[in-house]
Amino acid sequence: YKEEYIMNFAIKTFNELTIDELYEIVKSRFEVFVCEQKIVEDQEFDDKDKVSYHIMLKENDKVVAYCRIVPKEIGYDYTSIGRVLVLSSYRRKGIAQEMIKVALDFIKNNLNENIVVLSGQLYAKGLYESVGFNVISDVYDEVNIPHVKMKIEL
Repeated sequence: YKEEYIMNFAIKTFNELTIDELYEIVKSRFEVFVCEQKIVEDQEFDDKDKVSYHIMLKENDKVVAYCRIVPKEIGYDYTSIGRVLVLSSYRRKGIAQEMIKVALDFIKNNLNENIVVLSGQLYAKGLYESVGFNVISDVYDEVNIPHVKMKIEL
């Protein structure tokens, strides 16, 4: 089942997104981070979107998986991956893992960067470790959810 998803990820700059795509991204981010994870004290719209690359997997115009690549020196010293999500009914199919691989490939080959960091929710640590990230911090609290900082060298 998951094979049909492979390589159908779109990667766009903010200005390349259509209004419909932006709306669907926002809907999916709200569904996962606000409705599901109850993250309300963090500003979901932090202006980093405007300088980020947006990776999405769509099915019937709905964004079912998404993450963004934030260029280095915008949030961290290094390029970072954030806002990683897969809608609940699409989980456990390997989509997130595939999406992270696509992101890392893009960072290495298009941005010519070889170090990537992220602030990962502790429960998702295994996902990031499975594609090569290593934990580089103690567990810390971010928006009332345990996180760890992780890093990979490509």
